[in-house]
Amino acid sequence: MQNILVVDDDPTVAEVVAGYLERAGFAVHRAEDGPQALRSAGQLWPDLVVLDLMLPGMDGLEVCRRLRGQGPVPVIMLTARGDEDDRILGLEVGADDYVTKPFSPRELVLRVESVLRRSRARADGPTAGPVLSCAGISVDPTARRVTKDGDELALTLREFDLLAHLMRHRGQAIAREQLMHDVWGWEFGDLSTVTVHVRRLRGKIEDDPARPRLIQTVWGVGYRFDAPASTAARAPGSGPTAAPGPTAFGAPEPTDEV
Repeated sequence: MQNILVVDDDPTVAEVVAGYLERAGFAVHRAEDGPQALRSAGQLWPDLVVLDLMLPGMDGLEVCRRLRGQGPVPVIMLTARGDEDDRILGLEVGADDYVTKPFSPRELVLRVESVLRRSRARADGPTAGPVLSCAGISVDPTARRVTKDGDELALTLREFDLLAHLMRHRGQAIAREQLMHDVWGWEFGDLSTVTVHVRRLRGKIEDDPARPRLIQTVWGVGYRFDAPASTAARAPGSGPTAAPGPTAFGAPEPTDEV
């Protein structure tokens, strides 16, 4: 049975969330604030954390940072705020997903199951496939190691998966919806999640993130990983593909292009 740590200072919310998760077959542990959450995680490392953003004493962002410092753990962040900046901050400190209050507990359970599926897939064994190399970037899927010009880069689990996916499909324009499906395993969600992770990834692999040469924005579609002409030749048949047709997401394209 997988252990879920629910961190929320609102006893009603915590009780409802815990009840739905327990009925879905999870063992649930609860914490009311950040220090208690860190102590609980130290005693029994959870398989996933459902973490409220607004906590007394230590907010959810700091709790997430400290958890990430102790080891890899999936985090779904809860927030009562509708401000996109708060959601982006959560993703930037390493949250795998977020749910805005008020929310459907059933939707939260689906998000938990989706994030855990992706985590299990990573833990079940090394990803098949050769080392991916392009323009000084080397991705080793088996060792889950990325280097740039020989120096190892510190990528989050999701950043690694995103980079590996883009490099495997070098030269192809991939829609945000498709990236969300292939990398996150979500059939629905906020496409700004993809935008934020691309922005963070550019900051780590591009020489000048403001003028990216590797991860290109394909306006009206999504993103494409390109090898600069001066460093690598494009593989035959790897030119840009046509924009994918309608998907199951049905979400409008985000306007904050990067």
